[in-house]
Amino acid sequence: MTAAFPLIATLLALLVLRQPLLVILAVAVGFVHLVWGQGRLEYFVEDMWIALDKDVILAIPMFILCGGVMTKGATAKRLIDIAQSATQHLPGGMALACVISCGIFSAISGSSIVTMLAVGTVMLPALLQAGYSLRFTIGVIMAGGTLGVIIPPSIPLILYGLVTEASITDLFIAGIGPGLLLLTVFGIYSVWINRGMPRKPFELAALLTALRRGIWALLMPVILLGGIYSGYFSATEAAAVGLLYALIVETLIHREMKWRQLGGVMLDAAKLGGTFFPILAAALSLNLVLTEHRVPELLVNWVQGFIDSPLTFMVLVNALLLVVGTVVTPGEAILILGPLLAPLAEAYGYSKVAFGIIMIVNLEIGLLTPPMGLSLLVAMSAFKQKFGELILAAVPWILLMLICLALISWQPWIAMALVER
Repeated sequence: MTAAFPLIATLLALLVLRQPLLVILAVAVGFVHLVWGQGRLEYFVEDMWIALDKDVILAIPMFILCGGVMTKGATAKRLIDIAQSATQHLPGGMALACVISCGIFSAISGSSIVTMLAVGTVMLPALLQAGYSLRFTIGVIMAGGTLGVIIPPSIPLILYGLVTEASITDLFIAGIGPGLLLLTVFGIYSVWINRGMPRKPFELAALLTALRRGIWALLMPVILLGGIYSGYFSATEAAAVGLLYALIVETLIHREMKWRQLGGVMLDAAKLGGTFFPILAAALSLNLVLTEHRVPELLVNWVQGFIDSPLTFMVLVNALLLVVGTVVTPGEAILILGPLLAPLAEAYGYSKVAFGIIMIVNLEIGLLTPPMGLSLLVAMSAFKQKFGELILAAVPWILLMLICLALISWQPWIAMALVER
């Protein structure tokens, strides 16, 4: 046990020196192999290979590629046109259209940042021109973008399934209920806060025209979620189907993306994978070593000696994740904490799937929370806004998300109802 102290001291020093997560994980894994393993550092590389030798990991680059293809094309614009035509007669109809568009695009891209940028690029000038306040406009776009973390297919859900060995298909299905809850709460707030905004009359012809132009984009989440929920697709198969469908729609039907642009999309995806997959490999390698040495079981026994109430445990874990989400990205938090917290949650009566959803919603809130909220940082660069203004814009949405988090933690059936059918 005394060997843990130099490891902790080294990791704290690396954190203070602001070293990359890959360096921190590599040091941790190397130390564990040398001290608690068999003293052979080459096992680190072997474990990394074993950890990455899983078919489901292929889903991550394919969903990244799928999001890149749709961003180059006109999928977001066509989805927004459908949502606007269907809601323009309602109070705050354009704001509601923004929320709905984010929800649908999230069910295609699997990424919060891609969703925020794709929808925000179109909706930001449109909302401002229609008379919506800048603060509300920025807030709804950032909050709508975070739906990409929880609405399946979600890359953070895939990561959680990898590091905890939970069923990714079950995680996708479990994300539907909380995703719809957040979408509904965001929509109601958007309508209420903008109830005095001028409306346009409902035009059936405009809606039918938008549906005709955007029906192929609208069918994509139906195909993916329908295939996953019915059991026809695994997560990897859904990613492959989504990528093929996006290519066909954008290049042959919409013709908004040229084949010569595909090389650039693939290069961007490769750059992202080149920074992400080494971190994933190191984290999964550490997970293998910790499991072999029964560290999660020892942690469970130690925590249960102090906390005997599931409610107390969940309150403390939610507080921990909310704090962690302010300083690291959801992916990093999942890779580090997922393997340790999931067994703890099981010991207190929460399944890995139910706890995974709670964890993801916590980290979703972190995207909007300073000082390191990723959505805040990206929005500051993309939309040319001051950081302080972005924080003020995010506050009401953070409060709404905290309410939803409390409901999901208190009533896990919101996530598990479809899984247990």
